[in-house]
Amino acid sequence: MSEPDHEPVAGKAAKTYRLHNASIPARPLEPALYLVATPIGNLGDITLRALEVLAGADVLACEDTRVTRVLLDRFGIAGRPHPYHEHNASEAGPKLIAALREGRSVALVSDAGTPLVSDPGYRLAQLALAEGLRVVPIPGASAPLAALVGSGLPNDSFLFAGFLPAKDKARRDRLGELASLPATLIFFESPHRIASTLKAAADVFGRDRPAAVCRELTKAYEEFSRGPLGDLAEAFAERSVKGEIVLVVGPAGAAAHTAPADVDAMLLAEARTLSTGKAAAEVARITGLPRKELYQRLLELRGGDGGERA
Repeated sequence: MSEPDHEPVAGKAAKTYRLHNASIPARPLEPALYLVATPIGNLGDITLRALEVLAGADVLACEDTRVTRVLLDRFGIAGRPHPYHEHNASEAGPKLIAALREGRSVALVSDAGTPLVSDPGYRLAQLALAEGLRVVPIPGASAPLAALVGSGLPNDSFLFAGFLPAKDKARRDRLGELASLPATLIFFESPHRIASTLKAAADVFGRDRPAAVCRELTKAYEEFSRGPLGDLAEAFAERSVKGEIVLVVGPAGAAAHTAPADVDAMLLAEARTLSTGKAAAEVARITGLPRKELYQRLLELRGGDGGERA
């Protein structure tokens, strides 16, 4: 049986937050460590439950108080955030645990997304669980999941692998460990390393393996670049990009999952409304098969007619 939603605590003063210019009371919280997911770019992605927890918590811990202050101000939450990050975890962590022991509620947020995913929050959660204290996840935005569902790649089995090593040999070694997994792979990557990472991935996984570079998710300049790793490596070698990036790579053997007859049907269907080149590119994006081979196959299916359509 699932746990009931958090309940009001008698004797604690009510706090408020603002939604659409209306002041809304937030219920005081039961003592627990609340792991609160926050937006990864678009502040409109905050959940009502997250707002209630942020407003009602006795203590609010965050990676960067300046970043969290923007979110709090947007929704009229007056609480003062306290820093908790990898550089002060050994000092700040025990203080937060002490607050939990005293019967206070503690909310933890990262700069964006779900806490504990590629940030030091897992140490605090481990400490709390080791002492028998309650830990409550408040779900919401997640960059890996947003990238996965937007990539168009298989999502029945996937692995979040975090950041790859910065040095080329170590990066390739890590990719080699993951190369044969029958699961879609999800990585965080920085804009200045995405070109070298795509080249390494194309070399290790194969140029035909389907992938997607997901940039600036939920923000104004959100971009999905989908296609075989080889094509993506060539494209990003010639461009400079900014912003936060999630790289999604299809599972081992993904390019071979589509039967030839199905590929032919897809090519002909796309060619009804697209030019030969664009139809081949679209099927390459969907299947992970080489675009040049698909282009030649479509020419054969159309009797050598490479005429362009709008």
